Amino acid sequence: MTDSTVADARTRVARTSGTVRVVGAGLLGSSIGHALRALGVDVALADASPSQLRLAIDYGAGRAEEPGDAPALVVVATPPDVVADVIERELRAYPDAVVTDVASVKLAPFEELRARGVDLTHYIGSHPLAGRERGGAIAARADIFIGRPWVVCRDELTPASDLALVEGLALDLGAMPIEMTPAEHDRSVALVSHVPQLVASLLAGRFVDAPEDALSLAGQGVRDTTRIAASAPELWVQILDANAVPVVDVLDRLAIDLRDVADALRAPEEPGSRRTVADAIRRGNDGVARLPGKHGQRRQFESLVVMVDDTAGQLGRLFGDLGALEVNVEDLRLEHSPGAQFGLAEISVVPSALRRAEQGLEERGWKIASLPS
Repeated sequence: MTDSTVADARTRVARTSGTVRVVGAGLLGSSIGHALRALGVDVALADASPSQLRLAIDYGAGRAEEPGDAPALVVVATPPDVVADVIERELRAYPDAVVTDVASVKLAPFEELRARGVDLTHYIGSHPLAGRERGGAIAARADIFIGRPWVVCRDELTPASDLALVEGLALDLGAMPIEMTPAEHDRSVALVSHVPQLVASLLAGRFVDAPEDALSLAGQGVRDTTRIAASAPELWVQILDANAVPVVDVLDRLAIDLRDVADALRAPEEPGSRRTVADAIRRGNDGVARLPGKHGQRRQFESLVVMVDDTAGQLGRLFGDLGALEVNVEDLRLEHSPGAQFGLAEISVVPSALRRAEQGLEERGWKIASLPS
């Protein structure tokens, strides 16, 4: 947790009050603990692993649970294969509390609990769309939820006060609550999270037997595409198993698209082959244009690429010059050039600022490595 995060938290009044019990002291559970503690909220941690629990406490995510705890809110942050069991146990142990969970699959545990006959009046499934490639308490951060969607799955029996408690938690952590049904949630994450994980992993898997010379050519594009391939296999096996039906639906349709493009490339001179490939690329253009951008806006930016010497202070000077030109940096990507003592800074700006940024930076001695067409 950064000093600025702590300072910002101290100026805000938490919606969440009383004791919050967090079951599961891994990445999400500990991150929730850090964020709530920064707001002055009492956080009681529990975990099946004593060493994981001690580590989370040592890092400041909360205190150990105590027999007299009477939490108003319980957050279950356990692996998907045990989440239904833990939710049932927490509902029985704390009948006056609202119980939520942060598992990445919502329908399977809900249906399992309902089939068991568990009273779900005070249970609200939720899921913050946040995380990191690394897991565990050591990787936890208070700011990983800021600006991220937090899905809340209510039903017709959910008391308004319970809903306010869970949505208040999301807002306290800087997230944006979004209401969905469990089925809507699972279909959505299959498309934007679970299948992308598989695609990244399958593509990165092709690198295992690739020649070193080929891998030496890898640039930022392939790194961006495969970044999430570093995720933990054990967790993803559970997630994909629990959400198999929506994932398979997307994979089947993706397989058809791949087959069509492969068939077109097998016979590129055949009538319609080039159009098939072009249509696939164009459809990708249309799809990525629909993704929410900065501050959740579907707003298009222009990019310029600046060569930056690999020496101390150069990025600071670049940002200072952009500030003097009154150009706001909407996004930034850095790529180091293999074997060269410089990097490439791809800077996204609003279209109206692009020419001003290019001309102003060149006048100040910066070299524009490539210009958008």
